Amino acid sequence: MPHQTNTLTAVAVRNASASSRHMRLFDGGGMYLEVAPSGSKTWRLKYRHLGKEKRYTIGSYPTISLAEARKRRDDAKRMLADGLDPSTEKRLNAIRERAAGANTFEMVAREWIERVYCTEVSQSQLQRNARRLEMYIFPYVGKQPIAKITPPELLHCLRKIENRGHTNTAGRVKFLCGQVFRYAVATSRAERDITTDLRGALRSSRPKHHVAIIEPKELGQLIANIEAYPGHPTTRAALLMTLHVFVRPGELRQARWDDIDFETATWSFVASKTHTPHIVPLSRQVLALLDEMRVLNGRSEYVFPSMRGPKRPMSDGTVIAALKTLGYGEKMSAHGARATARTLLNERLGYRRELLELQLAHAVKDSNGRAYDRTTFVSERREMMQAWSDYLDSLSTADEAA
Repeated sequence: MPHQTNTLTAVAVRNASASSRHMRLFDGGGMYLEVAPSGSKTWRLKYRHLGKEKRYTIGSYPTISLAEARKRRDDAKRMLADGLDPSTEKRLNAIRERAAGANTFEMVAREWIERVYCTEVSQSQLQRNARRLEMYIFPYVGKQPIAKITPPELLHCLRKIENRGHTNTAGRVKFLCGQVFRYAVATSRAERDITTDLRGALRSSRPKHHVAIIEPKELGQLIANIEAYPGHPTTRAALLMTLHVFVRPGELRQARWDDIDFETATWSFVASKTHTPHIVPLSRQVLALLDEMRVLNGRSEYVFPSMRGPKRPMSDGTVIAALKTLGYGEKMSAHGARATARTLLNERLGYRRELLELQLAHAVKDSNGRAYDRTTFVSERREMMQAWSDYLDSLSTADEAA
């Protein structure tokens, strides 16, 4: 004859009082309410698994009501029918929950930044993108287990950025989050990269072109204005060198003395965009500028150190602010100097584009599809860089004569 189940009532459970020893009130199906001498009440399940009698703690009363305790008893019975041990499964689930709680988005993101991302980008880019995550993502989903974040939750964060008019930033932050999720997948902390579900969910941004001067007369006037710049000499030198060597702004700001060889008149570094070695032949005019900077900043690691201290490079806003001070905020940018050089070196001085692209540290391949290395056409590029500096001088003197 089967055992009778559900024999307890809610009233009997509520009124069960403590005695001098543990008391058990059985509800059937192996479940009972254990009342301790202290008065605490706990639901337990007695069962057998693999021939052994065991106890499974369902939970405390009144947190777990009689109805909820019966539901959990039935769930445990189904596990047993499937050959699983309820106690073992409960312990494993607790471990999984603790692991998920430890593997929050912020924790995984910071680990990715420290172990992976820091080796792939410049220090300024690292700091800028880490700050973006701290501002736009961590406050909202940073404390959540990364495996439990849903696409709508992440989209809500990105829409906050987009609604402020920062469409480009929203796209960049989405890309950063995708990198974090892919790292989480690789390290068994998430099942997949949920940012793929957000394809097409954000407004696309129009490509932003860097303003640049490509008219010789206007360029001559700019050089004359820079020469007369009333600000700090380091900023003035950075403005001039930007025009002469036309490297990427971040590469110029982080130029180190150790990378400059005065004997061979070359500056060697790893290009920030292609992550490949790059050589910049230095003209006589640039060497003269560097000699000035060596007197002023020779004790710093950087050719153009920050105004706030010699242990870090110049801020990316310094050159931008200086151009605005000179009245060129809407006419010329630091990055625009690359377009200026590419255009005038080709159209006015007649240098072929292949040579220009190499000097711009773009990926250039030969007829067989092989990428040129950094030493390709160095002698021709040296002659071109000297011709370019001479041309800039001629524009400046022509403007003064006018």
